[in-house]
Amino acid sequence: MKRPPKAPSITVSDVARQAKVSKATAARVLGGYGRVSKTVRAAVLEAAKALDYRPNELARSMTTGRSGSIGVVVGDIENPFFSLAVRGISDAARLSGINVILANSGEQVEAEKNAIRVLMAKQVDGLIVTPAQSGEIAHLVEIARGTCPLALLDRALPDLDVDTVTVDDRNAALRATRILTRAGHTRIAYMTAAVLSGDFRGGESRINTSTVRERILGFLDACREAGIERAERNIHFGSGRSETSRAAMHELLQSPDRPTAILASDSVVALELFKAIRECGLRIPQDMSLITFHDADWTSVTTPPITVIDQPVYALGKSVAELLIRRLKGDDRPPERIILPTTIIERMSVAQVPDVVRQATA
Repeated sequence: MKRPPKAPSITVSDVARQAKVSKATAARVLGGYGRVSKTVRAAVLEAAKALDYRPNELARSMTTGRSGSIGVVVGDIENPFFSLAVRGISDAARLSGINVILANSGEQVEAEKNAIRVLMAKQVDGLIVTPAQSGEIAHLVEIARGTCPLALLDRALPDLDVDTVTVDDRNAALRATRILTRAGHTRIAYMTAAVLSGDFRGGESRINTSTVRERILGFLDACREAGIERAERNIHFGSGRSETSRAAMHELLQSPDRPTAILASDSVVALELFKAIRECGLRIPQDMSLITFHDADWTSVTTPPITVIDQPVYALGKSVAELLIRRLKGDDRPPERIILPTTIIERMSVAQVPDVVRQATA
């Protein structure tokens, strides 16, 4: 069967002819650069619409030096936190006519470097990155020193002076842990998917992710405030979705001196904990109180619903995108470090410890 001839694509010259302007003038309007009168701009855009003109992105980037896109590198796109943050980024970018190219680092710095190399090869106009580590950032420093604007999402880097949007992680963990200590809990565990070799034992300097470090410090602040000794022994790393992690959770929950309350670093860890608690025959909150970072959809529909630290995740993504877009428009003011506040939504997953139990564990 003979294929019909391919319809010729509409060019800038065609639009210029239809609008009765020069090709250079039409190119300025369609490329979004240079100056033209409102009347001419309207005529060109009307002609482009009538002809169903589709811009050649490669040609436009060669003319304007802009690709009309930004690159975004996040730690784990399966985590609902990052999904919602990317939605905020995408919505802000779309309002400015900018496309978003998304990459996932899997919380691995080498994968992050590779993703950034690919995005730079695609000539993105700017980058938004959630750093996998704070100890290995030479590739980010190089970007920041170049001509491609860089902004950081969710995780700050003290040694990198670029636009950054985070939340009040330390204060949020402190307030959440206080809910547990004021309910009489003294055996409180903090569980995170982050990996750290060996015990914590005050080794916050070995934690390469700012959010992990700040949340642990907030947890410890509240424990010290409540007079809980050696609370750092109750910090559990590597609490992810692997079989090894699940086995470790079961072992902890079935131990004679198991915790009576847990603060989870994110909703993915909390969901695994929720399932493990049920599998071990324990009840929430009668046997185990639970609080988690991030108000994921599932936390409000379980029995009981889970108390959460509600982070303004959408606003986090929207704000960092707006900062980056501002840079793309030529703003040269000093970099901003925005810290968004969190709120705690108290539901039904925290129980008061009976006085007799509190005295026995004191």
